[in-house]
Amino acid sequence: MTTYEPNLEVAVRAQATLGEGPTWDAARSRLIWIDILGSRVNTYDPSTGRRTVMATEQHVGAAKPRATGGLVLNLRDGVALYDGDDGDGEGAGTATGFRWLHHDPTPGRRANDAAVASDGSLWAGTMRYDEAPGGGSLSRLTGDGAVTTVLDDVAVSNGTGWSPDGRLMYYIDSPTRRVDVFDVSADGLSITNRRQLALIEEGAGFPDGLTVDADGCVWVALWDGGAVRRYTPSGALDRTITLPTVRPTACAFGGPDLTDLYVTTARVGLSAPHPMSGSLLVVPGAGKGVAQPAFAG
Repeated sequence: MTTYEPNLEVAVRAQATLGEGPTWDAARSRLIWIDILGSRVNTYDPSTGRRTVMATEQHVGAAKPRATGGLVLNLRDGVALYDGDDGDGEGAGTATGFRWLHHDPTPGRRANDAAVASDGSLWAGTMRYDEAPGGGSLSRLTGDGAVTTVLDDVAVSNGTGWSPDGRLMYYIDSPTRRVDVFDVSADGLSITNRRQLALIEEGAGFPDGLTVDADGCVWVALWDGGAVRRYTPSGALDRTITLPTVRPTACAFGGPDLTDLYVTTARVGLSAPHPMSGSLLVVPGAGKGVAQPAFAG
């Protein structure tokens, strides 16, 4: 296992309360990321430095590109489609062209992380604000609004991703400290045979968001652990990237060759946050990612 201080850069200096959900939008060569509690969707174009910020009316757990343009948003009260282009520069434009795909408000619950599978479906997680066990879920949504509950006994639904061949799905319910793996059915509609890939030891933080690279290895951001770890498909820890910020939340590969690892961070709950806390960080040349599909809706 290799531990190293990376050639770390600040891609976007910000003070996001709860930065999350980095996603490379290949069609527009930009990174999408959010501030959950700040109700903001951000974009960043590394080739030009252009940034946009869009305000949402509710806490937003995830924002993913749609195949037809616009975004799909995992919001507090359900999943919505946004048909607009961007916010206004570094200000906070307001979402327009908005409509619900699935509206299911539940008091005390909000959206959290989400991911798009190879068939274009959105696998969207929820959690209670008080993080009560069993208060969250993971659901699969298609472009016509059909919803299937995949997991219904979740505390904090977080990182979700698939192996390059689509036969395995990785998943994190953060309080369990586990990174789990499932077998995916041939049609991609269901998952079975849940088992542990890796267990984050006491004192190393909690697993949060994840991404899967071209080698099938799983990269995991460690909340309160100040690091991103890479696990092999067999569950062996083979790399640790240490960070100056104690609360990294998620990671994703981006850039024209999908070799730059972007890491979102949070400053919520910190009495003396590091100056980089809440910023979007990047580790150039950290590995090789896999192109992520857009939502087919």
